[in-house]
Amino acid sequence: MPVVDYKKYCQMIDNAKKNKFAYAGINVTSETTSNSVLQAFAESNSDGLIQVSTGGGEFASGLGVKDAALGAISIARHVHFIAEQYNINVALHTDHCQANKVDSFLRPLLDESKKRVAAGEKPLFNSHMFDGSALPLKENMDIAVELLKECHELGIILEIEAGVVGGEEDGVDNENAPADKLYTTPEDMLYVYERLSEVKGARYMFAATFGNVHGVYKPGNVKLRPEILKEGQDAVVAKYGEEASFDLVFHGGSGSSLEEIRETLDYGVIKMNVDTDTQYAFTRPIVEHMFKNYDGVLKIDGEVGNKKMYDPRGYLKKAETAMKERVIEAIKDLRSDGTSLG
Repeated sequence: MPVVDYKKYCQMIDNAKKNKFAYAGINVTSETTSNSVLQAFAESNSDGLIQVSTGGGEFASGLGVKDAALGAISIARHVHFIAEQYNINVALHTDHCQANKVDSFLRPLLDESKKRVAAGEKPLFNSHMFDGSALPLKENMDIAVELLKECHELGIILEIEAGVVGGEEDGVDNENAPADKLYTTPEDMLYVYERLSEVKGARYMFAATFGNVHGVYKPGNVKLRPEILKEGQDAVVAKYGEEASFDLVFHGGSGSSLEEIRETLDYGVIKMNVDTDTQYAFTRPIVEHMFKNYDGVLKIDGEVGNKKMYDPRGYLKKAETAMKERVIEAIKDLRSDGTSLG
């Protein structure tokens, strides 16, 4: 099916929230990784999101260009084209755009969508994330409100974050973030709702933090408190009614226990980002291929090697398959298998 429109995307989110499951939001960096995700969604009969970060976009544009927005556009066009071959719904999303990258990354993508919408087409991306979590909350929301206005006019959903996800991702290092910043308070969640409600009728997603951390850590090293989400949702609903309940996003989910993941689904999480685990899944079979076939991928002692072994298509097919299987695992963890709206 084609990449979804705004109406179908909203239906996806509503379906997940009503039935207490979440979509896998999988970060990609290339055509190959995008293809892994599409195949995983199709084999699981699950809708889902394909995501591009600023670092992923920069990589996709090539070392000679290194333009995050151009790379993101390239991946999005590929997904728009290939998704039509699959019988599931796919939304395109951009991940973690910090305030200092709005002009170089987010605005060029919004401009591209404006051109498409003016020509009677769907926007290029269905949603974008503005990550103003490093800013004071008021400044974060001041920028978010203006971006939400722009997105709403184009039929695009905005994702925002309040609080800090620990760890490191795409060069943003929050390893030493203050402990209180890792947990979004009910007061913060009320403020987010009140500010974003200034944009009447706009749809948004909210990445509230509850101790989550980017990357994978040994059990016991990450202190997740999913009840933070419930406390915030309860505060907002108590003051503004059930319709105010947030569509929440789980960042830094790699390495979390299944019990913790499932608990967040009961509190309104409709999307969980997955990146670190799929990176490893993609790389692992490539390493195995090189170790097992070192004398074929290398020209050793004057020999000519084995073209079948060093042809990138050989080991990248293995990587694509392994990443697909890891995405399927995430889909099952999030209870979204078999839920496609078709």
